[in-house]
Amino acid sequence: MDSAAWVTKAVEALRFATEKEILRWLDEEGENFSRLELATTLQKLVGEGKLECKAGVYRPGRKHAGTQAFDKLFGE
Repeated sequence: MDSAAWVTKAVEALRFATEKEILRWLDEEGENFSRLELATTLQKLVGEGKLECKAGVYRPGRKHAGTQAFDKLFGE
């Protein structure tokens, strides 16, 4: 897996996590990430909408497929 996939997997497993908690989880899984690599990957994922960040705590991004399907179905 690439770095984005590992970080996404870590955040999904932890649900709400700081950078330090994500680094600890990745280390326990045997993946070595530098703080810089983690920070750039987190910012990339937040920019893509796959993760959300508030006050230094990351969580999985919200999925909007349900509202899009509803709008498409009823033409609104």
